[in-house]
Order: sequence, then structure tokens, then C-alpha cells
Amino acid sequence: MDSVTNLIVKKVHISQEIPTCTRNYTVPAIVFSTKGYAGNHFHDFTDVLIPLFQTSRRFNGEVQFLITNHMSWWIDKFKPLLQRLTKYEIVDIDKKKEVLCFPSMTIGLKANKEFSINTSESSYSMMDFTKFLKNTYSLKRKFAVRLKKNKPRLLIISRSKTRRFINIQELVTMASSLGFQVVLEETSENLANVAKKVNSFDVLMGVHGAGLTNMVFLPENAAVVQIVGLGMEWISKVDFEIPAMDMNLKYLDNKISVNESSLIQKYPLEHQVLRDPPANVITPEEWVSYSKIYLDQQDVNIDVNRFRGTLLKALELLRS
Repeated sequence: MDSVTNLIVKKVHISQEIPTCTRNYTVPAIVFSTKGYAGNHFHDFTDVLIPLFQTSRRFNGEVQFLITNHMSWWIDKFKPLLQRLTKYEIVDIDKKKEVLCFPSMTIGLKANKEFSINTSESSYSMMDFTKFLKNTYSLKRKFAVRLKKNKPRLLIISRSKTRRFINIQELVTMASSLGFQVVLEETSENLANVAKKVNSFDVLMGVHGAGLTNMVFLPENAAVVQIVGLGMEWISKVDFEIPAMDMNLKYLDNKISVNESSLIQKYPLEHQVLRDPPANVITPEEWVSYSKIYLDQQDVNIDVNRFRGTLLKALELLRS
């Protein structure tokens, strides 16, 4: 988080000299940063977009966004969303030398739940946010397919660097044999195209990772299938399991065995990495070594016979 600019708030007493306003605004302002972990698809949503929605939606567009650590490519990527939250041109506050005056200002964004919204602390819900997204990108499908009439569509997120499916073709063949129309790809193109593509599927499946963030574009009652690698149970639950249910999606996971993890090729069976992977939230000090092993070095070789039951359950959920 060292890349995020620290802003100083000072209280000015009447007796002190107050700077003269160069420009007076009639609407309130919200100040936030597009640095930190922004740039990772998951963190774009959980750290910036969802908190920004909670903070700004009540103004109905009558609010001025002031951005520090402004990244033009980030603004371009999410411009359709930003333009629905504010009616005004975004100000790069780091380049402004004038004294800008506002009737009120919110400095920073507060997230109250990982990749979701805690409704006990907010007047909005995650369903409100996903509805906002679907309206923004004009997504047509509101509900998942009715199996009696149509063939269910399954999108498998393919990862090319870490947490890859080693036996992906075997997995695709098995899923197809169950009646799924299977599409395999990475979802890294233009966000508007990704939104429309994901919205056309009934099941989204992938190994724990940022690609599952695209569940926000799924139609209601669609299913999310998360492949949980060794040591990923706690982070998988917080990052995607709980949020999926908050979005009114069906959720399933498949916790892999030691034999399905590529880590078995790197460590002996009696090694702590395999014998005793982290079961609970780790400390910030432990994060670097944890992520290097379990997130960066681990691929998945799915036992398709065992996993078959998970996809059959997904079909049952689509019928319910």
C-alpha cells in the first residue's frame, strides 16, 4: 500500500488565515486512490468499485470524484461504471494546484465486507451492486437457464501462469458428457465484452483466483463452482463463497486432495506444506511465503471421476 498517497486533513480555526477558493463547487466530493492493489481484477472490485458504489450511489450522480494516484488506463477500463456514479468529469487531484472548495467531502472509501456488502452497515446490498452492473452493461439475461428447455452453458476459466488445470481437456470431455455446453478461456478482454459473455453462462467454474470475480455478471440463480487448492480453504470461503451467496448465486466447491495438487511433485508427503496447510486466516507477516507456495506454485490435476459428482450437483441446483 506504499503507492497510495497519504492525504492530510487539517482543521482551520476562524482566527487563522483561510486560503481563498480558486473554484467553488456546489456538489459534495469523494476522494479516493486507484493505486494499492487496484489493477488486480478482484481488488478492483473489492477495494475500489464496491466501496465507491456504497459511498457515492446515494448522491444520484451529483457528486464530484477526486482521484489521487490517477491511472488513466484504470479509469478507461471502468469508465461506464464511473459515469453512472458521477455526472461530472473526474478530477486528477494530484495535478491540481488550485484551491478547490466543496460543501462537504468524503476522504477515502470504506469496505465493510470482502467482495460484498455488509447490509447491517449499509443501505445497499450486493444484489443492488450486481443489478447496477447489469444495467450499466445492458446485460439481457436476468435468470439462469431452465434445463427442460435449454442446454446449460459452462464457462471454465483457464489460467495460463498459476493455478492451472493440468488435465483440462479431460475435464472438458467429462463436463460435455454430462450435457454441458463447455467454453474454456481466460477472461481478460474488454470488460464490456467480458460482462456480456459471462452473463450468457449458467455455470462459472475455476480454480480460486481473480477470474471468479466475473461472477458479478452471471444471471441470478446461476452456479459458481470454485476449485479449492491446498491451503486455500479460508481464503476461498471469504473471497468467493460468501459473496456468491450474497449475489443470489448457487455455490459449490471442490476441495482437492493432496494427490490432485502439483505441490506433491515439489515436496515429500511428510512435508508440512502438504501435511498441514493453513486452515485459517494467516497473518500479514506470513502472507509472502504463503502466497509463494500455495498461490504461485500450485496447479491442479482434477480427479474427474470424483469431480463428476460436483457437476451433477450443479445441474441439480439449476433445476431447483
